[in-house]
Amino acid sequence: MSTSQAMTDETVGGDFQEVANGFRRELIAHCYRMTGSMHDAEDLVQETYLRAWRAYHNFEGRSSVRTWLYRIATNVCLTNLEGKDRRPLPTGLGTTDADPGAELIADHEIPWLEPIPDAALVVEERDTIRLAFIAALQHLPARQRAVLILRDVLRWSAKEVAAALETTPAAVNSALQRAHAQMAEAGLTRESTPDRLTVEQQAMLDSYVDAFWRKDIDAIVGMLKRDAVWEMPPFTGWYVGNTTIGRLIDTQCPGGTHDMPMLSTVANGQPAYGLYMAQPDGTFTPFQLQVLTLAGTEVAKVAAFFGEGMFERFGLPTVLTADDLPERFTTGG
Repeated sequence: MSTSQAMTDETVGGDFQEVANGFRRELIAHCYRMTGSMHDAEDLVQETYLRAWRAYHNFEGRSSVRTWLYRIATNVCLTNLEGKDRRPLPTGLGTTDADPGAELIADHEIPWLEPIPDAALVVEERDTIRLAFIAALQHLPARQRAVLILRDVLRWSAKEVAAALETTPAAVNSALQRAHAQMAEAGLTRESTPDRLTVEQQAMLDSYVDAFWRKDIDAIVGMLKRDAVWEMPPFTGWYVGNTTIGRLIDTQCPGGTHDMPMLSTVANGQPAYGLYMAQPDGTFTPFQLQVLTLAGTEVAKVAAFFGEGMFERFGLPTVLTADDLPERFTTGG
């Protein structure tokens, strides 16, 4: 490579970084909507930036840099999704709800939907990142998924989407109609998610954390909606009804009184908690990450995720000692 060519590449690289870096977090949100995986989203944004950097010297400004990057990211996602299974939650497997007394069965071969920490995103429309919306998107074919996201979330015109996907506006409108029909059949509505919890909701969540610390099943049941849903990938079973969930926690959860402290975080624009489990040496280690869906001052749904590295991704400690516990967790609590 000549010296002049090297200088040109260096200049282009510097310009590209300056222009493109501000879009990284929203592109992660976009790729997450497409794939349902935080890991995949991060990798696909890296691939997007690599392709964009290579092509930046040919970028002629016919669209904004943001639109150009989204176009590349969408096609990177579509290529990545070819031949891959969708990422479901247990409620999306097409099975009936489970008996809380039955054996728990884990399936590590299923590519489960993953939660994503709010800290990784810039989320202007929080209802388009919540778990129910992401799970519903996974039921759509990849191109329909892309059309719905570009049209309904990013508010692109049919013409802009057609250009990005190398098709026609008529084909885009047809795909969007089919996507809307499938989403409606799944019963998903686009209700907005409040930006902040109310005082009453926060008080209920504090009581929820306290009830797990005391393993007070009656208190937990009392904070769940009568028709609440509980699921916990990679376990395939899912459970309906507050008393059913209470029996599940009572009989299947290994922790007892003062064994399960929780630390708060936020996932998918929803309140979430890292639940730790007491160990024989007196420490507490990660057990499950609960992502809660609220209905007023009740818990309507809990998705409890298991998996290595989950707590680190959410900025939660990988071990707690008795001295690390917040003051609220005391043996007299």
